[in-house]
Parts: sequence; C-alpha cells; structure tokens
Amino acid sequence: MLAFILRRALQSIGVMIAVGIIAFTMFRFAGDPVNQMVAIDTTPAQRAEVRASLGLDDPVPVQFARYFINAVQFKFGVSYQFRQPVSALLKERMPATLELATCATVIAMVFGILMGIYSALRKDSFFAKVLQAVSLIGISLPTFLIGILLIYLFAVTLGWLPSFGRGDVVKFGWWTTGLLTISGLKALIMPSVTLGLFQMTLIMRLVRAEMLEVLRTDYIRFARARGLTTRAIHFGHALKNTLVPVITVAGLQFGSVIAFAIITETVFQWPGMGLLFVQAVQNVDIPIMAAYLLVVSVIFVTINLIVDILYTIVDPRLRATINRPA
Repeated sequence: MLAFILRRALQSIGVMIAVGIIAFTMFRFAGDPVNQMVAIDTTPAQRAEVRASLGLDDPVPVQFARYFINAVQFKFGVSYQFRQPVSALLKERMPATLELATCATVIAMVFGILMGIYSALRKDSFFAKVLQAVSLIGISLPTFLIGILLIYLFAVTLGWLPSFGRGDVVKFGWWTTGLLTISGLKALIMPSVTLGLFQMTLIMRLVRAEMLEVLRTDYIRFARARGLTTRAIHFGHALKNTLVPVITVAGLQFGSVIAFAIITETVFQWPGMGLLFVQAVQNVDIPIMAAYLLVVSVIFVTINLIVDILYTIVDPRLRATINRPA
C-alpha cells in the first residue's frame, strides 16, 4: 500500500511539472503586460525600464527557472494590475471559492444520490420519469444560463435572494465564511445551486445506472433467497457497491467544480479565485493567470491522489491486486 501511494505521489509531481511548463509557455504569448501597466504617452525608455524591472528582458530559460523556483515556494510574484503579491490575493479569494465549491458538491452529492436511488428503485413511477427529464435539462443547459434564470426568478421577480456578492462574512484569522450570517447564506444559495446542478444530475444518472446493474447481479438474488429484507438488500448490499464508482466521480467532480467556478463566480460576481482569474485575463495579468492554473492543478492532483487511496480502501478487489506480490 505504501509503495502504491509513493508511486501515485511521484506521478502527481510529474503532472505538476508538466502543468508548470505549459502554464509558463502559454502565458508568454497571452499579450504584453507592459501595455496594461503604463499610460499611452509613456516613452519607450520608460517602457523598457518597466520591462526590465519585471524581468521580461531576461532569456527564456532564466525566466522559467525563476518562475519554477518561486512556484515551488508558492511565490508567484506581484500582480501587474493590483500591485500586490499574487499569493496574498489568492489567499484572500480562496475561502470564497472553496466555500462555494464545497456547498455545491454537498448539494450535488446528497440530492444526486437520493434521486438516483429513487429513480432506480422506482424506475417505472411517474416521479422517476420526471427526475430523468430534469436530469437531461440539467446536463443540457449551460451554467451561465441557469445562473441568469435563477437571478431573474429569485432576485429580480421575487426579490428573495441577492443577485450578486457574498453578503456579510465572519473572519477566523485569514479564513472568511458567510455560513454564519443570514445574508451570507442567502447569497450562497443561487451560486451553489447553479454550480452543483450539472454535477447533481451526473451523479444521479450514474447512481441510477450502477444500482440497476448491481440489482441484477447474482449475489443480490442470493440475498433475496436467504430471506433478507428489501431494505437490507437495497441499502446494505446494493447501495454499498453502487457507491464505489461514485466516489471516484464525485472526487474528480469536486476538482472540476473548483476549476469551472469561473463562470458561476462571474455571473454572480462572487469574490473568489475564478473572478480574479477573469479579471487577470482581461488585463493580461500573467502572474495571477499562471498562479491560478498551478493552484487548481495542485487541488486536482491532490484530490485525485486521495480518491485513489479511498478507492483501494473501499474496493477490496483493488486492494488485493495492489498487495499481490509481483
């Protein structure tokens, strides 16, 4: 088991190095940041001075070495737009993004699993068919359209929820949360539903398909032959084996939720890392763009490593394969 974890960790490090190379190469061609930092009437000499102060005149290998060494230490330079350390900006925005992603994932997991179980056990009922239709709508509609529709209905028409912002937050050191205030909870509802709807419908359809497949297996027939109750068969045997692939998908989807929170944060003006990245793209703020990509990649890789470990714990067949001597 230890060898398996070490092998996965080394693979994760290789992925992060590759992402760093891609980020450095990609954002070198995103535009000239000096144009966003100086006025129109700035002289060429002043532009050259700014370029030299940013280290943009150094050879490409020197720039990449400096970028990689600083990234390992979580030092991403100074933002061209905000004139602040990028690490401080990400630290300030990260609680909002993680809070939104966590709430969206919880909503997707809870309602997705419940609806998937119901639509599998009552597959011929009218409500199950309604859930299937709703899941198709949830997968088909773009995230930004769902957000706009929710804003129009609950903020503009009914006036129940705020249309933008995070509301009042409570600080615990550098961490901030809106879960402890009424306005923070109200502001969180629409963005988390918007962000979690696609994942919820995906998990629902996955749970339904897996549970229908498990219910056809021989050991379920044997369990019925032994006289076990329907509740014990469905929730003690079928659901347990159904959730094995759901763990993998849900873990990877959490990384996707963080990565794709950009659209939701832009629609609702949620003050998270995604909105910061959009502003950085508009102003060719390369340090923020590169740092955001690396941070999201670290989250993805870490979640993937945790999911691999959990998968071996939940599935004894995979654990036996790993522990088998070569």
